[in-house]
Amino acid sequence: MTAFTELVDVASERLGARIVGCNDEFFAPASDLLKVSEAVWREAEYTDRGKWMDGWETRRRRGPGHDWCIIRLGVPARLHGVVVDTSFFRGNQPDRSSIEAAETTDEAALDGTAGWTPIMAETTLKPDTRHPLRVVHQGRATHIRFNIFPDGGVARLRVFGEPARHPDLRPGASADLAALENGALVVGCSDMSFGKVQNLIYPGPSTHMGDGWETRRRRGPGNDWAVIRLAAPGMISRVEVDTLHFKGNAPESCSIEVCNVTGDGLRAPVDGTAWRSLLPRTALAPDSQAAFDVKADSPATHARLGNYPDGGIARLRLIGVVS
Repeated sequence: MTAFTELVDVASERLGARIVGCNDEFFAPASDLLKVSEAVWREAEYTDRGKWMDGWETRRRRGPGHDWCIIRLGVPARLHGVVVDTSFFRGNQPDRSSIEAAETTDEAALDGTAGWTPIMAETTLKPDTRHPLRVVHQGRATHIRFNIFPDGGVARLRVFGEPARHPDLRPGASADLAALENGALVVGCSDMSFGKVQNLIYPGPSTHMGDGWETRRRRGPGNDWAVIRLAAPGMISRVEVDTLHFKGNAPESCSIEVCNVTGDGLRAPVDGTAWRSLLPRTALAPDSQAAFDVKADSPATHARLGNYPDGGIARLRLIGVVS
């Protein structure tokens, strides 16, 4: 992955993220921050409190202090960056924002100041702008506190990171080793012109064609591919490939290779890696689900999905036993 925005938005309502605390949402609810869709503008639409806005907007502050909301992330994660989006807030955006992170199972304890770690210092915000901002975070976060100074409106907050390994993935456990919610992450791909590659490992079935990984039409030799860092090293025994909603644009076939490497967790294994075939090139049908039993000869840390020659795949599941 070459940019933090290619990681997983762990503050998306799609993953189950939700607002657990907020000091003010007079004009527009904080839950709008977590919407999957981009913000929209509705000309001449008003509520009984003022102009309708697609985002979180607080009242004008007349005293000291600042506004804030607390978000429970959809999955625990190590965070790498955020996008603070003030789209359509023109003159009513905050002057600055900051972010703190915490790891806890006791949400009641988050009301105070203890346990919060600053991961983004106060940063100036511009009106009607998407602000991609890196954060400094070495730990594991379950919650973040988004502070705005002193008040105002923000359309969306995207929080990008690496999902943490699920605590149930102990040696001998059977699990989907390619599941995002278990700690898997796509760390490289050849192309994602029409659908983000992380969609491959999202929980639940695909809801529409845009909720999958789709590459551009290939006009030359070769094939497309994606590399998944497994949630834990393991022996894969079953491969499930889903082309749901891809009808005239599904791949002709797919393959799975695996390897066992150590190193940078966000970097795909390089070309010299000893990839081993787990599922040879196998035909796929459009808009369907396929499952294949496979036999691994050793544990793997990464899997490479071959997409021949191009097209769209909705979901990939790699069932196996943790080593």
